[in-house]
Amino acid sequence: MRSSLTLCLLALTLAGCGAEKEKKARPPALVEAAPIRLATFTDELEAVGTALANEQVILSAPVTERITSINFADGGFVSRGQVIATLAVGQERAELAAAEAQALQATQQLERIQALKKRGFATGASLDQQVAAANSARANAQLARASIGDRVIRAPFAGWVSLRTVSPGAIVSAGTAIATVSDISRIKLDFTVPETRLSMIRQGQSIKAVSSAYPDRPFTGTIATIDPVIDPATRAVKVRAILPNPDRALKPGMLLTVSVIARQRQSLAAPELALIGDGEERFLFLVQDRKAKRVKVETGIRQNGLVEILGGVQPGSKVVTDGVVKLTDGVPVRLPGDKSGPTAKMADRAATGA
Repeated sequence: MRSSLTLCLLALTLAGCGAEKEKKARPPALVEAAPIRLATFTDELEAVGTALANEQVILSAPVTERITSINFADGGFVSRGQVIATLAVGQERAELAAAEAQALQATQQLERIQALKKRGFATGASLDQQVAAANSARANAQLARASIGDRVIRAPFAGWVSLRTVSPGAIVSAGTAIATVSDISRIKLDFTVPETRLSMIRQGQSIKAVSSAYPDRPFTGTIATIDPVIDPATRAVKVRAILPNPDRALKPGMLLTVSVIARQRQSLAAPELALIGDGEERFLFLVQDRKAKRVKVETGIRQNGLVEILGGVQPGSKVVTDGVVKLTDGVPVRLPGDKSGPTAKMADRAATGA
């Protein structure tokens, strides 16, 4: 019994010595480190916007009438003033001929009365009456011409027309859409900005927009207008940007993701993987005298895998960029290729079992 107790105590003593020896022989943590340097950080505002045509109009029939001709192709280009469609004008032409005949007759009668007035055979009242009759006849003729003009539908500006939905010979009622003309040589992009971020935008500011149809092709433009009124329901303001669209890749109605570059600045930066958190505080490990020193830092935005460092370290400080999970404050560290010093030699002996 006494010998068994002695053997147990001896085993525990040897185990403790072995553990202490193993603890002493534990190699320093192998980490990677790099000097902290300046990087460019950009404050960006992101929003979602809707593309609108630079100019767009729906051309409709002004009266109920039969279509006699359609003068555009589906999706084709039309120039300003080009005839899009014509409606029947037979009755209106007859009315115009009658009105012009009445105007001619009234004008001739006016000339005769004027001649008689000069000779004293006509009164001033009769002359005034005939002047009014001549003017009324000419107005009726002008009204007939306008009625004919209303039945010739023209493009108000150059652009591309929509798909055709009516055909010649069809009778359309007043207000029926015949064609939509869109000027998409440039695009108006409308998006909203929260009231709290209104100070980040201004007229003339550059923007970048991306469509899901062209994910690898950003479209650039500038802010043209900022609505002077904030919507009290959403607490946001509507902003309109202009995007050049020479190849007509953007279409009205598209949904685009908008990125507005507010400002750029140079700040100290560290890799995101180098940063560790403890509650609301953030820390970095610096390499000083072959030891890891934990320092508290103030951080800003995160961008492109980097974290903006606002305070806590000096430019050029060597920061642990890989292996932070193995570190505590004050522990020895070893960098790749670092073979000098007694600490490294102890680590090599431990690794080889010597």
